[in-house]
Formats: sequence, C-alpha cells, structure tokens
Amino acid sequence: MLGVLGDEWSLLIIQQTLLGATRYGDFVDALPVSHAVLSGRLRALVAEGLLDRREYQTHPIRVQYTATAKSRSLWPMLTSIWEWERGWVTEHPRPLPAMRHTSCGAFFAPRLTCQACDAAVASEKELVAQWGPSGGWQRSVPSTSNRRRSAGRRAGVLFPQTMTVIGDRWGFALLVAAFVGIGRFTDFHAELGAPPATISGRLSVFTAEGILHAVAGRYLLTDKGRALLPVLVTALAWAQRWYPDPDGPAVRVTHVPCGRRFHPRLTCGHCLEPLRGAQIMTS
Repeated sequence: MLGVLGDEWSLLIIQQTLLGATRYGDFVDALPVSHAVLSGRLRALVAEGLLDRREYQTHPIRVQYTATAKSRSLWPMLTSIWEWERGWVTEHPRPLPAMRHTSCGAFFAPRLTCQACDAAVASEKELVAQWGPSGGWQRSVPSTSNRRRSAGRRAGVLFPQTMTVIGDRWGFALLVAAFVGIGRFTDFHAELGAPPATISGRLSVFTAEGILHAVAGRYLLTDKGRALLPVLVTALAWAQRWYPDPDGPAVRVTHVPCGRRFHPRLTCGHCLEPLRGAQIMTS
C-alpha cells in the first residue's frame, strides 16, 4: 500500500478522478504538476490497476482515464485525509472546502464507526491490533523508499502534512507503532529496524508538526496525532482488501467494546447514515 500510495501526486490524481476528471487536460487544470510527473504517474496508476486507460480518438490519439473498483474504494481514506487536513493543518494557501453529504444535504464531518456494531470509535484505545500470519514490522515496511518533499516544495499542495506520514515508509511505520503503544526511541529502533538517524529524523518531524510530543523520555500522540486514526485504519482496510497475502492477513484489529473484528465504516456526522463515496461533494 505504501509503495503504491506513498506519493502525493498519485493520491491527488486519484482524488481528481473520483471528482470527475477523465482527460489529461483535466488533471493539468486541477493540479500544479509538471507534464513529466503527470504522465509518469498516470502510467503507473494504469499499470497498478487504479485507473483504466481508453482511447476515444485515434487522429490524434486522445485518451480517457477512469476510476476502477480498486481506486473507487479509496474514498474512505481520501475522505479521512481531507477532513484531517481541513481540521488540523493551517498552512494551506486557501482553506480546504467543507464536505457535503448529498443524501441529507448537510455539511458534515465523517464519523468513524465499527461495521460490526455501528458504534462510533473515538479513540485508538477502543481497538486492539495484533499481527496476523503475514504481519510483522519487517514484512510491512516496503523495501523501496519514497523521496521526501522538502518544506519549500510542499508549499501550495493539498496534503502537506499527510504526505509526511503516508509519503514516507518509515514515517508511516513509526506512527503506527505510536498508535499501538511504542513510545521510547530505543523501542522504535528495536521494533522497526530502521537506522537510528532515520528514527530520530522522523520523530523530529512529527514533534515539530505537533503529531507527537515528548514527555519524560517517551513520544506520545497528541490530539492532532490521534485524529489520524481514521486515515490509518481505512488505509489498512484498503491494503488488506486489494493486496491479500496467501498466508493470511497482516493485521487483525478487534473492537474492544463489542469484541468483534473491526472493519472501519464512515458515517455522516450530521444524519449518522453510512457514507458512500458518490454522495460526498466538496464546496
């Protein structure tokens, strides 16, 4: 999942596709992306099965890019990212617009719930995560790295802080470790197997951005960090659906209050009905 989605432009292209963009020019108009980068990402997303490419004209050749079932099912993760950035990140050139639920007509904040019992999940303490047969830190961190965007290059992008988490393999793994209770530098190093300088660098970034804070030698989640829970669990659910391992799931998550396997579901914070991607508009 991190190898495929750990790239800002890929996420933004998928988002624009779900909002109706189909032609190359649509992406150029919507995103501040170079032609070389856009062409490369479109090819990669088609190869990965996240977009379908269809020629609708031959002289000259013109193509359309449409969402597949695999990319359409990313809407819970993208919705969670949008809400987190809208509520917690102030460095956007313009505030991100609110989301409207077309079913009830109201502007809303997505609400994370347990699919098994319909109860709202307000805290990571309500969930217990355990490694499954194909799980483990070393198996779950991709072997390829993502190039980190510098602070200057991040200016003007839609998901500036989300990409410090999802766009970096060690950053994402470190944040997951914080959610399951790891807090000391030595424990991050021992569990993740990353070089000490890498751990130190990611902890510094997360502390500077207010996602973690240091207390008595431990790095603990802040309220801003805890608010990333919907992003993490929807990303995990998507990854386990589309990249199953023959050995079994990588992670098993249990909802403590009901005692059943946790599968995330987003509902409308206004009418409390389950959300569907096609019912979400930004304005």
